[in-house]
Amino acid sequence: MLESMERQPIALKEWAVSVQALLEGRQAIVLRKGGIREETRDFEVISPDFYLMPAYEHQKKSLLKDEYAGEIDRTLEEWSPNAETIKLEAYAEVADDIEISDNETLDRLRDMHIWTDGFAEERLKWKKTKPLHVLILRIYRLNEAIYAPMRPAYTGCKSWARLEDALTCPSMTPVLSEERFERERGRIKNAISRIDL
Repeated sequence: MLESMERQPIALKEWAVSVQALLEGRQAIVLRKGGIREETRDFEVISPDFYLMPAYEHQKKSLLKDEYAGEIDRTLEEWSPNAETIKLEAYAEVADDIEISDNETLDRLRDMHIWTDGFAEERLKWKKTKPLHVLILRIYRLNEAIYAPMRPAYTGCKSWARLEDALTCPSMTPVLSEERFERERGRIKNAISRIDL
């Protein structure tokens, strides 16, 4: 992880409510097809580890399961559309990047993420010839949040942002113990490969 952090830092943009769920250990996956303005035509993992940059603009309560819908308000308490800084408090390592293309597999993941069945299915069907990436992430909480200057390059519908300012390598703590993470990782992979526990 530290080797990657010596390069220009990278951030994956993800709904703030999803970043919060990852930081609280309530999920260990994100589902990605890519943004409308991707650098490449399709989503791809451009770094094995990265910051998670919370995005606020497209969050909608109606796209979240009932137990998570109220969490959007909490994420908005410290956000302003004119903010001069962006708060980074999560770092992720990609344990697995698994491509799925069918509803049956997606349905088996329904208890492992915060999105409604309808929204998860929309993500699967968008660019329907392309697979949906299920990223299994090992999440770390920064021991002290970073407030990076907000740059125009960080806005827009794209998955990745190359952080333009030098960041000191922060200390961080894994959200889940290695044992608990590997157990959750196994549960996700078993669901995808249809192995009964």
